[in-house]
Amino acid sequence: MQRRKFIKRSALGTLGLGLLTGLYTWQIEPFWLEFVKKKMPIANLPDHLVGKTLMQISDVHVGNRFDYNYIIDSFKKAQDLNPDFVVYTGDYVSYEDEQQFDQLATVLKHVVRGSLGTVGILGNHDYGHNWRQPSVAKQITDQLEGSGVQILRNAQKELSGLNIIGFDDLWAVNFKPAEVMQYYDPLKANLVLCHNPDVCDLDVWNNYQGWILAGHTHGGQCKAPFLKAPLLPVKNKRYDQGEIDLNDGRTLYINRAIGHLWQVRFNVRPEITLFELQQA
Repeated sequence: MQRRKFIKRSALGTLGLGLLTGLYTWQIEPFWLEFVKKKMPIANLPDHLVGKTLMQISDVHVGNRFDYNYIIDSFKKAQDLNPDFVVYTGDYVSYEDEQQFDQLATVLKHVVRGSLGTVGILGNHDYGHNWRQPSVAKQITDQLEGSGVQILRNAQKELSGLNIIGFDDLWAVNFKPAEVMQYYDPLKANLVLCHNPDVCDLDVWNNYQGWILAGHTHGGQCKAPFLKAPLLPVKNKRYDQGEIDLNDGRTLYINRAIGHLWQVRFNVRPEITLFELQQA
């Protein structure tokens, strides 16, 4: 009888723990935003930019898969930090149909902008179904630029002495990094935005030295403590999240995403990153 009671209690305890873990994974961590603060040393950074802040927001994924009012609330919190620069690294929607354009318009009423400049790039989801709908990408680009976010599609933009280079998405139809990297000037204070970190392994960099800000992976969204995330949408499984030294003068930073493909996270909190600029 004692053994049966022990087994029953153990089973009920395991079931209860599973239910609590499921509830946490579904209803708590997906909305438990973390502001990650880091230093960003940049070569040739002008003196007047030392100490300025650059905020990275990635993978917003506005759509029907979670309550995007959470994104609006997160944007309001981010605005309170008064960033000097804001960069967006793609995937503004989880595109299903034109309804996402209206949803994105609602969120963009609260878009976070930097006092010295705001730019972004596109991700694969911004190209619609199978990443092959340029008309969807154009509509999203128009909406973002109408809200004060300049989209860099294989282009560069200098903002107060910080030169930001933006690649279009690797998986979509307009990935042409050579169009901008042929003009890479190592004497400028440079920063690259690249949605998919697998691009780091391609021969497109023209001896670039400096930081690369990416997204795309969401950190896997779920991972056991001290283990790698089991599901990552990249070839190079080293590219999961956080700061990675590429050992060639480049430093990659992969943001864990503010939004989600699906409303589930475990041990991979959503993230907005705030970098403090320094001279390298």
